Amino acid sequence: MYPWFILSILGMCFMVPFHFLSVEHLKFQKKYGMDKGNKITAILGLTSGWGFFIFWFGIWISPQPRLIIPFMQNPLINIPIINFSIPIFYLLISVPFILIGAWFGIVSVRETSLKVAETHRTEKIVSTKIYSIIRHPQYFGGLLAHIGISILLSSLFSLVLTPLVILLNFLVAWKEEKELLKEFGDTYKIYKERVPMFVPKIKKGNKIRKIINFFG
Repeated sequence: MYPWFILSILGMCFMVPFHFLSVEHLKFQKKYGMDKGNKITAILGLTSGWGFFIFWFGIWISPQPRLIIPFMQNPLINIPIINFSIPIFYLLISVPFILIGAWFGIVSVRETSLKVAETHRTEKIVSTKIYSIIRHPQYFGGLLAHIGISILLSSLFSLVLTPLVILLNFLVAWKEEKELLKEFGDTYKIYKERVPMFVPKIKKGNKIRKIINFFG
């Protein structure tokens, strides 16, 4: 009944195995050699990463029932260009999720580089700035943005399936960490024990200093 939405969900799930392969650097290096192995995993990383995002985007915009919260439907903001109306309350609720989510994504990519984000291959463990309070800021930011965009666009199915989206992101992060332990051993193990996976942890006494350092 909602083919584009179903296709987007299936596509997002289909990208997960490719993402799993893209982080198996040691396996491909051993089988094909360092250079060829890295090229293969880089291609897999680009394909799975962008594919995952494109299908995720499809989940938000695919035709589906509208989210209706009775006491939050009026007043409306009309967008004539796309013939779409957004309840002001939805806008007020969604914007913080989207902005905070985007912030986590941007500062994390700035800290590791776009190349690492796209190819899923890192030369060293980054544990500074935002990575000192959360191990997977990009995925955490993506989940926040998912909730915000789903509310903003009144995408009911997208919001309802948030637990599935969380599960897919968790599986991807779990596989990445499994391979990072193989590549970096105790260095990553110590980092993993010290920093939470998805929920940022900031000590009250260092909160202001850490926030300032993120922009430094």
